[in-house]
Amino acid sequence: MAAASSSPSIMWFRRDLRAGHLTIREGDPVTRLVEVAEEISARTVHVAADFGPYGARRDTAVEKALAERGIELRRLGSPYAVAPGRIIKADGTPYHVFTPFSRAWLEHGWRAPVDSPRGATWLSLESSPLPEIDLPEGLSLPRAGEVAALERWRQFLSDRLAGYDEARDLPGVHGTSGMSVHLKWGEVHPRTLLADLASVGSKDAASYRTELAWREFYADVLWHRPQSAREYLRPELARMEYDEPGTAFTAWQQGRTGYPIVDAGMRQLRAIGWMHNRVRMIVASFLVKDMHIEWQHGARHFMHWLVDGDLASNQHGWQWVAGSGTDAAPCLHEPHTDPAGPPPGYPAPMLDHAAERREALARLERTKR
Repeated sequence: MAAASSSPSIMWFRRDLRAGHLTIREGDPVTRLVEVAEEISARTVHVAADFGPYGARRDTAVEKALAERGIELRRLGSPYAVAPGRIIKADGTPYHVFTPFSRAWLEHGWRAPVDSPRGATWLSLESSPLPEIDLPEGLSLPRAGEVAALERWRQFLSDRLAGYDEARDLPGVHGTSGMSVHLKWGEVHPRTLLADLASVGSKDAASYRTELAWREFYADVLWHRPQSAREYLRPELARMEYDEPGTAFTAWQQGRTGYPIVDAGMRQLRAIGWMHNRVRMIVASFLVKDMHIEWQHGARHFMHWLVDGDLASNQHGWQWVAGSGTDAAPCLHEPHTDPAGPPPGYPAPMLDHAAERREALARLERTKR
């Protein structure tokens, strides 16, 4: 097991914080926020608005506790170019389909990135140290922090934005930006990326902008329907027959299914905490439609391992594969059909893909009766 303190990601993060302007307090956020605010005699507490189900509840509880002491909580901005809830249809209802949402999102537009604050006065408060966390053996994390995020973004703009529209769909090439982890942890704001893309004006830049719109669409869906983080967007699909996770589910988690594209993706997840989006759809489809295991089991596994595990994007990506949206139809290659046989020691397929596809369709039909 590798200690987090020796992780390059944590080392870079510590370096970026060398000025010491970070206070860590452990415990209930309501108690700790009130505690710190009273220590420094604050009259106002500023936070970035959180639109997730838990974050929204937490901030409401903090707001109430602060107000009881005469302290105001102000929510400023959000992790999105356009905050969830702002893009609505003419009749005042939210969008349920991406394409019209994305058109409205583009038409709405967004503010330019703000400049870094100047002349701030920092206070020294008692702080707990950064926690020391043991990482799973073999797991390698990316560099953390704003400096790392902006360096990666500049490299993508110069080296890989040209051709992105096609390369982004190819798992075998380094065609994506890798910015999802930095967006997830707030190390860079989407308005910063959008401002740079606006100066390019190419098909590739438009394609990347569309990917950012997907992130904002899923956040909007979750904001309007917070229960969709755990429940089906189309409730009738909850009535479908599903199998309980067991040894087969463990084999899927470990990348031992006998289907190389599935196994490669699941092993990559364990190695670097990331997986190409197309491969995410393939492994998810394999679990739900071939193994007949409910999407929530896979979604939890992803959220546990993904360094860019965004609740809205992850859960609704799984919902899409499960049939709450349109169905995916990934292609899984089959080394056991090769006359030379699979590589030595590679596991035999744990199931017959064609047979399980028929079974999945049969189960779907039974939900309609």
